Amino acid sequence: MKIAVIGTGYVGLVTGTCFAETGNDVICVDIDTSKVQKLSNGQITIYEPGLEKLFLRNLKEERLKFTTDLEAGIRDAEIVFLALPTPPGEDGSADLKYILGVSDQLGQLLKGYKVIVDKSTVPVGTAEKVRAAIAKNYKGEFDVVSNPEFLREGVAVDDFMKPDRVVIGAGSERARKTMGDLYAPFVRQGNPVIYMDERSAELTKYAANSFLATKITFMNEVALLCERLGADVDMVRRGIGSDERIGKRFLFPGIGYGGSCFPKDVQALVKSSQEVSYDFRILNAVMDVNEKQKLHLMPKIKKFFGDLKGKHFALWGLAFKPNTDDIREAPALYMIDILVKEGATVSVFDPEAMNNVRNLIGDKVIYAESQYDALEGADALIIATEWNEFRTPNFLKIVTSLKNKVIFDGRNLFDIAAIRELGFYYESIGRAPANPSDKK
Repeated sequence: MKIAVIGTGYVGLVTGTCFAETGNDVICVDIDTSKVQKLSNGQITIYEPGLEKLFLRNLKEERLKFTTDLEAGIRDAEIVFLALPTPPGEDGSADLKYILGVSDQLGQLLKGYKVIVDKSTVPVGTAEKVRAAIAKNYKGEFDVVSNPEFLREGVAVDDFMKPDRVVIGAGSERARKTMGDLYAPFVRQGNPVIYMDERSAELTKYAANSFLATKITFMNEVALLCERLGADVDMVRRGIGSDERIGKRFLFPGIGYGGSCFPKDVQALVKSSQEVSYDFRILNAVMDVNEKQKLHLMPKIKKFFGDLKGKHFALWGLAFKPNTDDIREAPALYMIDILVKEGATVSVFDPEAMNNVRNLIGDKVIYAESQYDALEGADALIIATEWNEFRTPNFLKIVTSLKNKVIFDGRNLFDIAAIRELGFYYESIGRAPANPSDKK
């Protein structure tokens, strides 16, 4: 098939590359001339494991192309994907200006039947708005489809190539067949393509992300209760995760969720609920708890050290999760802000997110060359992201580099008994501190 993907951000680039990988001819359109030039020259603009290999292969085979010319990009396309930003507005609602702006342009450019697909995460009713925007200037046949993405940063290529399910919201049989043919190579093992109306498809994406955010937040609340009752959240997690009705995933406690999806999607669903006079009380609580959870380590750090002025901390992990360079709503940034305001200095290390943080906050922190360089002369180590290379570090290097054998772990990477044997004072989430007698 011939496909156009409008927008070359995270979703657009993964979508375009993966469709090209199954033999389709894909043109990705973006207004950013510099980005289009880089992509056309083989320079990938996001970090996502496994994506660059597919990107370069399909670019070489000329199945994947890039342009700033919207008219040329959609001219021969049978399907046009809208993979545009939907940033939260001041009131929490999703801002549709990019999607509706492009839709208005499409109405002026269409010359025959095409399927227009909302790939972005959009509020219920967006398909109708897109349809109306196109129809203002185009009176021919076209269909608007909602096809939400369910990509997890860090494993997005696998998620796209081997989806658990494909959700297609379409009102016409012609559009359903076109989309079914497109996705047939991705569901050969029998995973379902679920057809529904557009509004239900739009709500499905928000409901899925909000449920997962709720599951994470519930476990974080259980962890806080464990700290007060003297229970071990790891034991509780194993106990409830073995129940197939609950499942093992998204039960790991930590310092809150972040990223580009969960925070804005929960917020947007709450706003959509308010617009129809429904108080989504659970999600309001989820947002409140998650904001507090991002700073859960700070009272522990202050209790240990007292005044933080003049203290120096090493911080491992800046991305909101491992295997991505995405720092949107990352808990590490919240902690850095507090530490610096309290008069402390911070050396940071992250395998992929350093440049993004440098572009955001400049020289507010010290950027280390390695995880061990960040430790030099630090009063304590703070862990904010569960990168694999942080899970089994060289503890001898940690001991010789830190001023104090003190670790505050926001991701529960280390075994309590093992860390106790090494003589560390160790605070984590939902577990008793190791060696509390060493506390100052």
